[in-house]
Amino acid sequence: MTSVDDLFKKPTLPSGSIKRKFEAPDAQQAYKASKVSHTASPNGTHTNGGSVEDAAEDDDDLEAGPELPSEDDDDEEGGRFFGGGVTKDTAEALDYIDQQEPETYTDERTDSAWLRRLAVSFGKKVTKNAELRARYENEPQKFMASEADLDAEIKSWSLLSEHPELYTEFAESETVGLLVGLLAHENTDVAIGAMEIISELLDEDVEAEQAQWNALVMALLEADLLDLLMSNLARLDEENESDRSGVYHSLAVMESLASQQLVAEKIGQEKVLLGLCNRVRKPEKVVSQNKQYAAEVLQVLLQSSPLLRTRLAMDLDGVDLFLQILAAYRKRDPPKDSHEEEYAENLFDALTCVVDEPDGKTKFVEAEGFELCIIMLKEGSFSKLRALRLLDYACGGQGQAAVEACEKLVDAAGLKTIFSLFMKKADNATVEHVLGVFASLLRSLPGESASRIRTLAKFTEKDFEKVAKLVQLRHDYARKVGTVDEQIKLERTQLSGEEAEDRADEWLSQRLDSGLFSLQTIDMILAWLAAEDAGAKTLVTKQVGVGPIKASLQDQLDGLDGEGSEAEDTKDMLGTLIICLD
Repeated sequence: MTSVDDLFKKPTLPSGSIKRKFEAPDAQQAYKASKVSHTASPNGTHTNGGSVEDAAEDDDDLEAGPELPSEDDDDEEGGRFFGGGVTKDTAEALDYIDQQEPETYTDERTDSAWLRRLAVSFGKKVTKNAELRARYENEPQKFMASEADLDAEIKSWSLLSEHPELYTEFAESETVGLLVGLLAHENTDVAIGAMEIISELLDEDVEAEQAQWNALVMALLEADLLDLLMSNLARLDEENESDRSGVYHSLAVMESLASQQLVAEKIGQEKVLLGLCNRVRKPEKVVSQNKQYAAEVLQVLLQSSPLLRTRLAMDLDGVDLFLQILAAYRKRDPPKDSHEEEYAENLFDALTCVVDEPDGKTKFVEAEGFELCIIMLKEGSFSKLRALRLLDYACGGQGQAAVEACEKLVDAAGLKTIFSLFMKKADNATVEHVLGVFASLLRSLPGESASRIRTLAKFTEKDFEKVAKLVQLRHDYARKVGTVDEQIKLERTQLSGEEAEDRADEWLSQRLDSGLFSLQTIDMILAWLAAEDAGAKTLVTKQVGVGPIKASLQDQLDGLDGEGSEAEDTKDMLGTLIICLD
């Protein structure tokens, strides 16, 4: 049974991530945009005279500024302030004040007593505003003062984010319900203020312990945060700057809640996914920050939960939606370092998450996703690597959906494009995804099928040049991994058994960074080719040797610790390949 701690874990971001901030308009530009009428006087009155230039011409001979003091008016410090306007009585009063014991101020302690006082004050202001609004519904001047007081009181809760040790007590109070309820306030400024505070309380920078964060999240969700959040989003007009800020903070709350699987599934109801999909498809001349942020929140939700990925694919036809949007980047690149670039990146990531699921693969095939990706590989720039990664995930996995995806890639004339990429000089990411596609094709395509025969023919054509390229890549990756292995071996000799165990994850990360995953994938591909073609086996045996490949496959087999049909199928495949190499 899942514990409450597992259900409400604080979301984390990758190390080195930068917290997104709402981009407010440039204050300097706003200042420059304001113009003062040439007839306005400093005290706010208006004159009917000429322009400033005319006045300057008439007053060339006049002396401007205050009258200079006489020599007798100099004070004892040289008159540098022209006397400063301080009278003798005032000076004596100031001297008297200086002689008195200064008043000592102490900061108010932020503790349980502070929390209770603020909760009582907050509750009174919420009640007073509600009563005045109900009594003077058609006379806003009679309740606007209480609204201003309420808005100021809402902002007072910002201090709570600096004291997460009070979160549990706050969550147990009625204040949470009052704060969440203000999201439905008739005055959108009040609703936006409440949303901003909730966003601050859930911010990743708050140093709350897991239990404290869990308690707050539970209380917010029980107060119908989600329903009020979506209702609030529906009524905000993003043409208004204040409302744009409200949308931004609403999305920030959803992002904070979306990183944990069970929490994501709780908030990722169909209406939430649909609302985010509608927002990312909304036409805009220039992609706004909020549209980009909506795509990011959608991606975080999908990354967190297989259930949401399936729901989006099957219930909302999200795969087709994403492909329609991304089709705009077949040849065109979004502006560099723009909201649009990040928006497109997030949509590619979201679609990649969806096609990792069997239902996502099926929808990807039906929506002609393979055809679009192949066009991007040929003609795209920004979209090229992202399309290749999409194909890697769409072809990966096991089961009938993976088989159909691999067959679709071959039928869509994708082999020529993929092998062409492979034979060109490419970066590590491109090579890794191409190898992933090769491994999936050899694993999933049915034996003796036309698609498998065509794939094997591509490897063996032109005197096995593709196999030779694989062998060369293996030598390169083996050298890099071997260098790291030697370094790790040296470090291990200087550590105790417990210290070495603590470093295990770090060492594995170093091996992966040096190319371990690609090396293992190449060995799997070479084993498949050697098992199915005598010429390929001769080349592999001569250039690499059977021993290193068998050892690599055995390491992969020993490293499998998962359960279920997929893990069992992988174990059977690796075991069979090891036997075939004998």
